[in-house]
Parts: sequence; C-alpha cells; structure tokens
Amino acid sequence: MKSLSLSPATPFFMNFARKPSRNHSAHDWMEYLRESQGLGGILAKTEDLAQLKAKLLIALEHLGIGHLGSKIEAGWRSGAQEELFLLVSSASIGARLQQILPSLISELGKIGLHCKAIKVKVKPATTDWEVKPRLNPKNLPPKGLNEAAKKSWQDLLEKLPPESDLRRAVEHLLQKKSQ
Repeated sequence: MKSLSLSPATPFFMNFARKPSRNHSAHDWMEYLRESQGLGGILAKTEDLAQLKAKLLIALEHLGIGHLGSKIEAGWRSGAQEELFLLVSSASIGARLQQILPSLISELGKIGLHCKAIKVKVKPATTDWEVKPRLNPKNLPPKGLNEAAKKSWQDLLEKLPPESDLRRAVEHLLQKKSQ
C-alpha cells in the first residue's frame, strides 16, 4: 500500500469556491436572489403574484366585497398574461365572483391590471382523515359494578345513618353504576 506524502515544498491547492460572507444585509441577499439563475425566476414570480393579489384586493374593495380577498388565490393562466385564474375556497364565493366578473375586469383595468378574461374555479375539498381507534370489547372498562363491589357498597349503605351525606353519596353511586 502506498501512502501519499506531501513535502512542505510541494504546493497543494484545493479548488474550492469561496464561501459567501455571512455579513450581508437583507438588501444584498435580495440582489443575490435576483441574479441567481433559478432563484431569480422564483423570486420574480413570487413578487408578481404578490402584486397581483394586492391589486385584486383593491379591486374587490372597490366593488364592496373586499372581505372575500383572503379566500381567493389568484394567478395567471399558463401562457400569456391575459387570462386571470381565481381559485376560491367555496362554491358560494365562486358564484358571487361569477356575478361580478365584468365589473371586476373593468375595476382591475382601472388599477392597471389588464386582463381579457377571468376563470373562477373552486378548490377541491380536502378530506379530513380522522383515524379512530377500533373498540375492542375486551379493553373497555366495565360499565357498572361487579357483584362483589355492589355487595360491599350495599353493606356500607346499611351501616350508615339515614340522614348522612355519605349515605346519599353512596346511594347516588349505586344508582349511577346500576344503569
């Protein structure tokens, strides 16, 4: 087996890229994201969607239904930015938007967001899966008192004075557990 030995005279350089400094401000990182090939596109699309959402909210406010803004997700239909796509959480919101689509298109145009058409779709309902444990009759606690316990409580009841609070409590217990 050969071992690798380097003498101090042998130059040994590793070709690693320099690590970015951690002292960048938020503004510097935004510039880095914009210049990055993959991340820049994602950031630009996110900014466009945020502006679209803000303008849609303004238009909805002008039409008197601004309260629905949080229940609507907006985006451009794939292809040209001429057809707006609205994803709503319920059919009633979708029906309300369908009624005012011409006014909404006009209002968006006034704000500077020009689109020719708007498609409204209802989000598919998500199923809330709930895992319920299976009831095994062997693992269920007994509903009433067994015979030995019932006899013990009856014996105690006979020994207690008739006007005692403890007697009333024991009577209540026996009545409740016998049902």
